[in-house]
Amino acid sequence: MIEWKKMLVCLVCFGAVLLMPADWIPLAGINIVQQRLLAIFVLAALLWVLEPIPVFATSLLIITLLLTLISNQGLAPAISAIEQQDPSLLLHYKSIFAAFSSPIIILFLGGFALAVAATKYELDINLARVLLKPFGTQPRNVMLGLMLITAIFSMFMSNTATTVMMLAILAPVLQGLPDEDPGIRGLVLAVPVAANIGGIGTPIGTPPNAIALQYLVGENAVSFGTWMAFAIPFVVVLLTFGWVLLQKLFPAKTDKVQVNINSKFRRSPQAWIVYVTFAATILLWLTTKLHGMNAYVVAILPLTVFTMTRIITKEDLRKFNWDVIWLVAGGIAIGAALENTGLASALAHGVDYSVMTVFWIIVTLSILCWMMANFMSNTATANLLMPIAAAMATTLSSSGQLEDTRVLLVIVAMSASMGMVLPVSTPPNALAYASGKITTGDMAKVGIIISSTGILILLGVAKLIS
Repeated sequence: MIEWKKMLVCLVCFGAVLLMPADWIPLAGINIVQQRLLAIFVLAALLWVLEPIPVFATSLLIITLLLTLISNQGLAPAISAIEQQDPSLLLHYKSIFAAFSSPIIILFLGGFALAVAATKYELDINLARVLLKPFGTQPRNVMLGLMLITAIFSMFMSNTATTVMMLAILAPVLQGLPDEDPGIRGLVLAVPVAANIGGIGTPIGTPPNAIALQYLVGENAVSFGTWMAFAIPFVVVLLTFGWVLLQKLFPAKTDKVQVNINSKFRRSPQAWIVYVTFAATILLWLTTKLHGMNAYVVAILPLTVFTMTRIITKEDLRKFNWDVIWLVAGGIAIGAALENTGLASALAHGVDYSVMTVFWIIVTLSILCWMMANFMSNTATANLLMPIAAAMATTLSSSGQLEDTRVLLVIVAMSASMGMVLPVSTPPNALAYASGKITTGDMAKVGIIISSTGILILLGVAKLIS
């Protein structure tokens, strides 16, 4: 059912931004397409946070509004208004529909294939038994083990791929808890939290880190070990904070988590296909630099193998979380629109940095990066803001105001990884939401507390250094 009061608030805010005079918007030279997209962006943010309609429905609404209001195949009155100003501002409708065929969508489908096959042949139960056994049966220790394993894997492979694997391992663990136990929500949220935080630990853990390294060259170059020396303590502190927070917010009612320890690895030919394919996929994700295939290309391999060998049938395909595919597509569509229309760049450049001290420049860029990363790809956010940060760092360094330009760039890169408030913020969040065990409110509450704490820690370090 639609919650009409919340929906009305969202629509009023949408209409206000859409219809207000462009001069009232504090962005220089904003055009009609950017204003319409800003209105859609505000509506999407409110709908995802307040959730008067399902989050996947919000994504479909976003795509519909993008197509009808700012695409070259939209409503005639809407198009004519744009054409009078500048026809080149219109987005091509195929670029919006392309969200449904994004490589990230394939990554999700591959992840769903691994999860369904692992559950069908009890691989997830046996992996849980092997990997989590050293951590005992107390819920808090199980959560700690889950977070440590997830964070370590995320440092060296795609955090999305890690989340797929860890949620598959977690599934049988959850069966040992009563359905109404809040500890279930804590365990599910532990996986994306650890995946998002863990990726910060190494230069290859998440794309924003790699983007930052492109600007850290010459005398400002940062080695793999130097990055880890700075990032690992931050990861450990934030991961510990997240572990304690999840226990406080979602305390388990049971003293022990019972996993089906009597389960044994199956030995049928199809079971072996699942084992080998699962292991090969993880190995290929870990060794991208050796074979050249990225995580998205690798993700289609298990989907192909399992459907060819009838391990996954038509009935199994119906078990995929298609609502999550729609949810993610909406996030991709609005992120691409923000970038292609120039609105994201306008937002990033909408601040006058010349009147700020070094510390407040770092604060502004960090918070702006965090806010943008919650609604669009953290990679796209880093791509937009890193050139600004690099230019500012160079200027401040040449004037003697900033001793080490690496500080600004590294903090901005890490701030991008703090975007973890909504299901659309990161693929790990969307995958955890797909489990059906948590709500948007649960994720937002945890994400806001952990990410804002992370930002404060980063800014505290910046204050000490600068």
